[in-house]
Amino acid sequence: MEILVVRPTLLYGGECWPIKRSHMQRMKVEEMRMIRWLYEYMRLDKIRNEVIRGKIGATFIEDKIR
Repeated sequence: MEILVVRPTLLYGGECWPIKRSHMQRMKVEEMRMIRWLYEYMRLDKIRNEVIRGKIGATFIEDKIR
């Protein structure tokens, strides 16, 4: 449910952005940073992003933007 807070924060005003690959990569990184923070996973835990996404049922932000 908390993922519902992360995406609107990242995508606010995104309808008018010209999105480049570098922007997309930055949004992916920032989204994972927020998700890790919300679910209290640290990078030192060495849990892959795919595993975390599978546990919480989150899709990629790229799919949401398109």
